[in-house]
Amino acid sequence: MIKKLDWYILKKFISTALFMVLIFCVIAVAIDTSEKADDFVKSGLSTSKIITQYYFGFVPFIISMIFPLMVFIAVIFFTSKMAGKSELVAILAGGVRFNRMLRPYFIGALLLGGIFWVATQFFIPKAMLLRATFQATYIDSKSSYEQGEAAKRSRNYYFRVDGNTYAGMRNYDTSSKSANDFYMDRLNGTKMIYNLRADYLRWDTAKKSWKLQNATERKIEGVKEITKVIPEMSLNLNLKPNEIKFDKYLKDKMTTPELVRYIKSEESRGAEGLNDYKVERYRRDANPISVFILTMIGAVVACRKTRGGSGLHLAVGIITAAFFVVMDKFSLTFSTKGNFPPLLAAWTPNIIFSIVAIWLYRIAPK
Repeated sequence: MIKKLDWYILKKFISTALFMVLIFCVIAVAIDTSEKADDFVKSGLSTSKIITQYYFGFVPFIISMIFPLMVFIAVIFFTSKMAGKSELVAILAGGVRFNRMLRPYFIGALLLGGIFWVATQFFIPKAMLLRATFQATYIDSKSSYEQGEAAKRSRNYYFRVDGNTYAGMRNYDTSSKSANDFYMDRLNGTKMIYNLRADYLRWDTAKKSWKLQNATERKIEGVKEITKVIPEMSLNLNLKPNEIKFDKYLKDKMTTPELVRYIKSEESRGAEGLNDYKVERYRRDANPISVFILTMIGAVVACRKTRGGSGLHLAVGIITAAFFVVMDKFSLTFSTKGNFPPLLAAWTPNIIFSIVAIWLYRIAPK
């Protein structure tokens, strides 16, 4: 049963957290607007369209990045204020146990973490679609650096057609939907039984299929090999041109069910470089849990009354938040650039800070 003490702390908790998120969103929007002012002018869009087509997606994106840390700083802020006014001392001196005093923090963390979990699974990806579309259309398309990077990523493409068939192409061009040096191999166990190579591959818009030019087909039956040269042929690869184009915002735009289906589909094709998508999938579960962990750390750290007051507590909170962010980025980099398991990369900050939370709780004055 929630009592007056719980409501008192809970209202401070939620109102301060929302205020922190709002303030940092305003700051982020102001900084982003100053950086992209030239791009907005060049786009020729009205202010209302920029707000609805970009900032309606940008604000949820910022919230998804800063929400756990803003909740943590909010807990530090209002708890240290209560400690400075001796409210927590009075509560504990009145016979309320330390564990009982932490109950509204538990409730608030579960409430905010639950809302954040639902948002990251379904609603924030939908908002990200607005930001990604605007960014790709009006900003990235004008950047020579982004165009060069996209060209490098989409130049060569390798995929799995079915359980035993693998294919690849070089120098794929997204505008003409064509590529050079296409090959396809079919295996029976560890032995190759079929090989197809072509000098040129392009998408036939009318027939909705791929066409090969100057193709050479080889069928291998034991020691016997049948070779056939085909000037032009159609081929069904179970692959469409829009599936080849690299989209750096793809993982952010998909809801979690869509992301899970995409990962399974790409794994069945034998695609590589899926760690980005897997880390994103696991982080959507890990980040809401970090709200709970950081809330407990903030409550335990800030409940002490110190001579430094709120300033000291906030300094400790900001340093802790910085460590959390650095650890998160390091684990992400090790996973995407190395062999660090994506599941462990997403949950490593939570695991380490859970240990810190337990240690701080044990040494906290009760």
